Amino acid sequence: MKKLTSIIVILFLSLFSSPSWSETLSMDDLVERDDLYYKKFTDVPFTGEITGKKQGSIKDGMRTGEWITYYDQGQLFHKGKYKDGKKVGKWVTYWDNGQLWFKGEYNKNGKRVGEWVNFYSDGQLWKKGEYNKNTNRIGEWVYYHLNGQLWKKGKYKDDMKEGEWVYYYDSGQLNRKGEYKDDWQEGEWVSYWDNGQLKYKGEYKDVKKVGKWEYYNKDGTVDNQ
Repeated sequence: MKKLTSIIVILFLSLFSSPSWSETLSMDDLVERDDLYYKKFTDVPFTGEITGKKQGSIKDGMRTGEWITYYDQGQLFHKGKYKDGKKVGKWVTYWDNGQLWFKGEYNKNGKRVGEWVNFYSDGQLWKKGEYNKNTNRIGEWVYYHLNGQLWKKGKYKDDMKEGEWVYYYDSGQLNRKGEYKDDWQEGEWVSYWDNGQLKYKGEYKDVKKVGKWEYYNKDGTVDNQ
């Protein structure tokens, strides 16, 4: 009988001293130390469920599984999955008016990878392009003005502009164009006023303007600056 009583006491103490998935708290009940979450006034990484504006699971102090976050007024903010405390897989984020803000994917290291697409708060496409495994922009990226007109487009190599880039006014009129090398302007560049008149043209070499540069006023006359 004494042996049975001892076993019951041990189980009882174990139940209240060990983390339990049945415990449900809000993020306000936790503190973060060294990238791990702890229940306030404890030194054991938290394991349990989180409710409130941020909802999901935490295991051994790290977020895991699907998480959902809401704005103060209850509108969905973003949702996606965590693994070992890092964002993984597909994530979507929304503006507080319910419009899609951006969407894309995280790799196992919690870094953006593959195609990401961003939108303005009215639903208009803002920009889209691709990230490599180091979250550097690569390949062609395209950006749009708020009114839907093309703003700029060109290519990145390891997060640096490379090759031809073209820029436009929100009217659709060509603004300027030229080449980049290692994120610096290189070679001939040409710029236009918003009425289509030539504004300037000249050449860059080794990050410096070289040769003769020509400048024009908005009415097409030569600007002798």
